[in-house]
Amino acid sequence: MRAPRAPQPSFADLELRGQGLALDAPLQRIATMLDQHPRLVDVVQQDLHRGLRNSRVGRPGLSAEQVLRTFILQRIKNWNLRELRDRTADGYTLRIFTGFFSAPVPRHDALHRAFCRLTPDTVRAINDLVIRWAVAQGLEEGTKLRADTTVVETNVHYPTDSTLLWDGVRVLTRLVGQLRAAVPGLPVAFVKRTRSARRRMQEIQRLSPKQRQTQHVPKYRALITIATQVVQAARAVIAAAAATPGPDPLAAAAIAALRQEIGVYCDRTARVLDQARRRVLEGENVPNADKIFSIFEPHTDLIKRGKAQTPVEFGHKVFLAESGRGLITDYRILDGNPVDEAQVAPSLERHHALLATALDLCAMDRGFFSPLAMKACEAAGVAVECIPQRGGRKSPERAAYEKSRRFRTGQRFRAGIEGRISVLFRGRGMKRCRLHGRERFEVFVGAAVLANNLLVLAALLRRRAGARRRRAA
Repeated sequence: MRAPRAPQPSFADLELRGQGLALDAPLQRIATMLDQHPRLVDVVQQDLHRGLRNSRVGRPGLSAEQVLRTFILQRIKNWNLRELRDRTADGYTLRIFTGFFSAPVPRHDALHRAFCRLTPDTVRAINDLVIRWAVAQGLEEGTKLRADTTVVETNVHYPTDSTLLWDGVRVLTRLVGQLRAAVPGLPVAFVKRTRSARRRMQEIQRLSPKQRQTQHVPKYRALITIATQVVQAARAVIAAAAATPGPDPLAAAAIAALRQEIGVYCDRTARVLDQARRRVLEGENVPNADKIFSIFEPHTDLIKRGKAQTPVEFGHKVFLAESGRGLITDYRILDGNPVDEAQVAPSLERHHALLATALDLCAMDRGFFSPLAMKACEAAGVAVECIPQRGGRKSPERAAYEKSRRFRTGQRFRAGIEGRISVLFRGRGMKRCRLHGRERFEVFVGAAVLANNLLVLAALLRRRAGARRRRAA
């Protein structure tokens, strides 16, 4: 594919521009910001060029500006790729915003391939450039900071060892069938065990509490035996396929990729088998760090936050830091379920590196309190530290400070981060990531943050323009 470049406008484009069509006000302000900051397009261009041997040959692809604007539009509207493509193709104003104008809008799979070339570092760099632009324009002072953590779910079902073993059996059976069709005449047999595995899984799921006392372990032993046989047979098939030469280079490459995919799922199913044996057959209390909660998204973490409605969540813990103007200045995907207090010092360092201003107020909930966090706030020069003490007996000075007016005002300011998280979940679709892999998960969260920041800046620009008109009047 040829390196994307800015398309040359046609007569139809000039006619479309001359129709006087007006973008939606927030989109118009965002488009103006993007036009004034060409560095954002350059950052995307680097990702689109990455891996190309010769950028001057091949079929022309999407330009960097089209990729960036379409990427932003998807998260602003919270559309899937098919709806994004259809609405962009049908709407004149969306064609203008995304830069397609009268040109054909690519299919959803082409948009997906373009978005997949964007890396987490690129999305974070774009967010940093947007924040620095806001500071340069006087839209953000950077004197206030509030932070909280939340959980973004991965696209997995509720994991039990029986359902995970069933996932492994059915996926391996399907992939081995594809491999045997691509390489006919393999000397190794493969017996389909999907029906028996599904029955054992359903029997385990339907056991009553009384039945579990006598039937739980035998039925699990039968399911583990079936899954073990399937994994062993799948490994034998890929070994036999590796010794069989492919008919042509393209077919050989496809067969090698299929063998690799089967090997990956064999390894993940083997991990499920290990944890099922240890937990059910041997009665061991397996730590969460040794468990796998999905064979499709193995990076998924189990998160316990003490919430009554959701005692257990599956995904990743995400740290968010927001400025006084509503801009998310920092976001981090955390590994496992670390304590919140460990995020105070990194967030203050990140704020100083990005905004280079001293904080008048730093507000967080009691989960972030610790002596080290207090020392980090003092070392960072925070004027008003607003983190309620957690546990222990409060000193008279601390008790009086937490009852003071400025502390209570800071806590009211801190509550705004809860509303921001709700907006990210409901408006930007950040509640559940349907993309595959840890890297795409980070890109997904970064895209939601970027869309939020651009919409907040659009609102700030509208308010500033209104204030100028009132002063002029």
